Amino acid sequence: MEIVDPHHHLWDLTHYDYAWLKRQPPDAGPEGDITPIAHDYLLPDYLADTSTFRLAKSVHLQCGWDELDPVGETRWLQSIADAHGFPQGIVGYAKLNDDGVEQILAGHRESANVRGIRQIVNWHRDPIKNYVPWPKIMADEQWLRGFRLLRKYDLRFDLQLYPSQMAAAAELAAAHPDQPIILNHTGMPTDRDAEGLATWRRGMELLAQCPNVAVKISGLGMCDRSWTVDSWRPFVLDTIELFGADRSMFASNFPVDKLYGSFEQTYNAFDAITASFTEAERTQMFCTNAQRIYAI
Repeated sequence: MEIVDPHHHLWDLTHYDYAWLKRQPPDAGPEGDITPIAHDYLLPDYLADTSTFRLAKSVHLQCGWDELDPVGETRWLQSIADAHGFPQGIVGYAKLNDDGVEQILAGHRESANVRGIRQIVNWHRDPIKNYVPWPKIMADEQWLRGFRLLRKYDLRFDLQLYPSQMAAAAELAAAHPDQPIILNHTGMPTDRDAEGLATWRRGMELLAQCPNVAVKISGLGMCDRSWTVDSWRPFVLDTIELFGADRSMFASNFPVDKLYGSFEQTYNAFDAITASFTEAERTQMFCTNAQRIYAI
């Protein structure tokens, strides 16, 4: 089976600034100790990691290049795509509550492979897991003005958040039914006590009720660093049950999830967990949903 990977990253630390990959101490963040990946990771590295699979296409997600020059990352990626074919899709960064956000969106749109925007909105009561400094960014009126501009530029929104924020995100999705939204990393079920798991399940149910929301089953290693196929199984199966095979996509989150397993281990886990699904359903989740949802 061919696969399409709708969530991976490339970075060039030799020439560009990725502050999160240079943080001290290196384990002071939600990904854990980033030392093993704090070096250049370029297209040949990604293609080597995926070489045992029939990788047809991929989507690159912004990864903290430089908040002051987010369009620069997109132009760099487009130059790679023009020369080598990958990535076929690019999701750029924009700070939606910035006064100049429309100029940024227009700048991203100048690159042919741009398909969407991601501004990470994760807020957690544990400061080490935070990506933003306050919990209600999606209710901020200036942020909402930026969010509404996405339709003008035909841009999808990649939504990365924690389960405690999902109810607010479901309200956002319901209020903007024409805005395609793609939930990242299986909803990031970080808190594994009974309350945390129940919050994740309730939030996923709410988001799944919005037909404009799709989901990438990925990033589980960040929340389960000593994972096994069995520890992933309930999250994968519950997500597919809620969103359906037609709105679920498998993705690698490489090289971040390389901290917790190889590309082969990751995709073999998805393969094993869905072994009882039909061939048509598996083809959707491993390949064609990503092509359709990202129009690549």
